Amino acid sequence: MPRVTGIYERTTVGGESVDAFVPFALPPAKPPLRLGAEAQERLALAEGALRGLELAGEMVPSLDWFLYAFVRKEAVVSSQIEGTQASLVDLVEFEARGTAVAGDADVHEVCNYIDALAYARGQLGSGTGLPLTMRLLNGTHERLMRGARGEDKLPGQVRTSQNWIGGTRPGDAMFVPPPPHALAEALSSLEKYMHVPGDLAPLVRAGLLHVQFETIHPYLDGNGRIGRLLVTLLLEHWKLLSEPLLYLSLYFKRHREEYYRRLGAVRTEGDWEGWTLYFLTGVATIANESVQSARDLFALIRADRERVLAVASSSVMSLRLFEVLPAHPVVTVARAMKILDTTRPTAAKAVNTLVKAGVLAETTGQKRDRLFAYAAYLDLLKAETEP
Repeated sequence: MPRVTGIYERTTVGGESVDAFVPFALPPAKPPLRLGAEAQERLALAEGALRGLELAGEMVPSLDWFLYAFVRKEAVVSSQIEGTQASLVDLVEFEARGTAVAGDADVHEVCNYIDALAYARGQLGSGTGLPLTMRLLNGTHERLMRGARGEDKLPGQVRTSQNWIGGTRPGDAMFVPPPPHALAEALSSLEKYMHVPGDLAPLVRAGLLHVQFETIHPYLDGNGRIGRLLVTLLLEHWKLLSEPLLYLSLYFKRHREEYYRRLGAVRTEGDWEGWTLYFLTGVATIANESVQSARDLFALIRADRERVLAVASSSVMSLRLFEVLPAHPVVTVARAMKILDTTRPTAAKAVNTLVKAGVLAETTGQKRDRLFAYAAYLDLLKAETEP
């Protein structure tokens, strides 16, 4: 007999009577979640993969560029799941210019995601900051939606009206989350489960909390991105990772249909076990891919450093510029001036040296406002980040 994971409450939305789903508090009960042999094996693989990713973060020459790469990849892909069309290249070109050439709104949303994550991590990492609570998530949500599409949908505030997922109206929706009056209790239970350890492994609990947050759907917009960001925060809060190095949204995007099917199966069939297998597989897959990506990026940078040193015009400034390229993979001469804190002629010479080395390539074909991209680095990083 399927496990029952919540109750349906009849409510009226836009003149239509619909059944809104109110989930039971975590952890799953009647029966409780049991990890069989396959799930235990996947849990061990996922935990081992996270340890490998943590070690990779400790061994790279610069954690800053490692974080730059992976945080931006997660921001781009998580936003794409919600329908944005900005690519990783759009983002880094925006950061180089300070303005977006096209798709301003989409790039702005991705930048908001990066700001929202930085805010949340800053709060959690500060002795005087907010703990991992709905108050923190509300502040994170406010920054996610600031100045973006959906900024009129109560940024930073739990909804006070009924929402729905899929369909053109409540009556043909794919899923109707809890009514507003049920949110306070549901979110209070969610917070409690974050902070009261149980018998389940932290990684399993992170997966359960993601589903529960998505089911509650507490905001009028931005729930998917906050729900995925919650996993990132939980992994760091529970010390499974010391930095946000896991871009799990890539796995959800890659297996999007199964992602939504697994979420639905929890609500309709109580299939927490199926979701847990899917989630643990995703963690292990992306963590292992991230380790390989780090190795590939490091190998590329090491080889290109030798190419820069071999150029006759190589100088201290050109080497300094090269060393910061992984955190600034697209630059202008003006940007190089700021990075190097030097004059325009000196910055231009450093850029030209990297062009001669085959590291940077001019991408605009213009005589003014030219962009220079670390193309080989971006080619490795942007895999599967196109809309």
